Amino acid sequence: MFGRVFDRQEARLAAALWRADRPMAAAWWGLLGARGLLPAGFAIATGVLVAAVDRRSGLAAPLVAVGVVFVLMQVLGPLHVALSANLGDRTAAWLYDELTGACVTVPGIGHLEDPGLAADLQVARDFDLGVTAPPLSISMDFIAGGLVDMVAGLAQACVLFGFAWWAPPVLAGGWLGTHWLLRESAVWRDRNTDEVRQAQRDADYAYRLAVDPPAAKEVRIFGLPEWVLDRFLVSRRRLHRLQYEATRMRERSVLLSLALVLAANVVVLWALGAAALDHRLALGALIAYATAATGTSMIAFGGLNWALDGAAAPTAAVARLKAAMSRAGTITSGSRSADGMPRHEIRFRDVTFAYPAAPERAVLREFSLQIPAGSSVAIVGQNGAGKTTLAKLLCRLYDPQSGAIEVDGVDLRELDLDGWRRQVTAVFQDYVRFELSLRENVVPAQTAGRPREDLDDTVRAALAEAGASSLADLGTVLAKGYTDGTELSGGQWQRVALARALAAVRLGAGLVLLDEPTAQLDVRGEMEIFERLLAATRSCTTILISHRFNTVRHVDRIAVVADGAVVELGSHDELMALRGRYWRMFSLQAERFAAGTAEAGEEEATFDVLS
Repeated sequence: MFGRVFDRQEARLAAALWRADRPMAAAWWGLLGARGLLPAGFAIATGVLVAAVDRRSGLAAPLVAVGVVFVLMQVLGPLHVALSANLGDRTAAWLYDELTGACVTVPGIGHLEDPGLAADLQVARDFDLGVTAPPLSISMDFIAGGLVDMVAGLAQACVLFGFAWWAPPVLAGGWLGTHWLLRESAVWRDRNTDEVRQAQRDADYAYRLAVDPPAAKEVRIFGLPEWVLDRFLVSRRRLHRLQYEATRMRERSVLLSLALVLAANVVVLWALGAAALDHRLALGALIAYATAATGTSMIAFGGLNWALDGAAAPTAAVARLKAAMSRAGTITSGSRSADGMPRHEIRFRDVTFAYPAAPERAVLREFSLQIPAGSSVAIVGQNGAGKTTLAKLLCRLYDPQSGAIEVDGVDLRELDLDGWRRQVTAVFQDYVRFELSLRENVVPAQTAGRPREDLDDTVRAALAEAGASSLADLGTVLAKGYTDGTELSGGQWQRVALARALAAVRLGAGLVLLDEPTAQLDVRGEMEIFERLLAATRSCTTILISHRFNTVRHVDRIAVVADGAVVELGSHDELMALRGRYWRMFSLQAERFAAGTAEAGEEEATFDVLS
């Protein structure tokens, strides 16, 4: 039973408050308790004051007591509001820290693509943006108000024990019964069902299509503004309808609640009136008990409200994500040193791999390929053939379900993970554009023990090899919005990404993975860059994934991949003489280029069979 209580999302939120800032959380809970007890104290103090007036005794002490309680009731409220906002901000920051750590510290990337974690990730990532609920800094005040009302109602009910033992259970039970009878109301029910979360994702996607810059061009060029707006309105209305259905009150429950509350109040107030008429209850006591009986109604408006639901759900999602992401990211580091690898070869031995989103559909099936160290190999094939997957597996972003990837005869899983990744550098199609200086874009992690001057020399040399010597000063931030910041074109950014890989080679990397490394450059720029790449990586093992055969033809060997396996392997001349799949793809692209179908700078043969 206790396990179920502690697993509730409300309990997880309470734990998050404590972990985010213990002194502030302790003060917040202390003020909550004080504010909850003060109404009961005010009822008692008022009764004592009335009794003093009735007896014509001294009024100084009762007046002071009433005044102190009244002032505290007025002062503690604003203090609690300010403390709630600060604690909400602090807790939101802590949750973002936890979420960032859960996402980043897992060695692989399978946890970020696991469909089973998508809903929790959506809720946790956007929880403080005010999309599904107010930010935590605002929600905390609503939460405090609900809990203060609950404590105040229960405390005032306890005052009635001085009148009769049965009065608090009857009256408090009646008001608490409304919570049970209205359990289908949103105020007491978690609205974050799978259906509501899916509707939230749909609405957020349509919203981002409308407001995010990357989609702006296509939305306008293809005449989609009205479609985007309609999709947003439909999805948002569906979300609101689902939320309303999860929160609406049932007619019969409301009527039954009214009857129960009315009966409980009639019984207690009738008993108070009868006791007063029979002179069994003094005027002061009557005022105190009547005030407490009236104040007990605060129970109905306190407790687990919608704000607590909106704040607790993402907190619980973050807690679930930490454990789930650790399980999803099953990559563990080996203990063998990877220094200087590969020295002899890289070998894929009967590798089978499927992504978490589609475990039944293998991208690679008993894939085998031997790559001699120091050689250059190109991977070509249809879309979905598994070319980029090979690069991800070599980076150990994933591990294969069966088979092995061996480096110099050692299973990749036995190597020290960080040590191996220091030996690998890559340029992916979706390379990162860091909003950092040009220097930090080329060498994102400052290498320990290297003087700044040596690093700058490395950066300048890498930029020169990538044809990007004159882009900007090394200290210039590559983003608008910063002082003296600048923005680069797509081709310029691609040269920066290439320079990043070339700098890693200069710093000791021995394996270079190039996934469409020159897709945003024109043909002449591509040829120039590729010649420089081959020259700069001559001492490395280079794996190239490209759809342009004017670059592919210059590598040592070409592997044609289809249906998750190598179907052709050899040099350009050998494969052309074979007149198989590679010959057909090369000839088709050559014919298009010779016919002038593509202009310089255009990706002249970006069609399915060439990926």
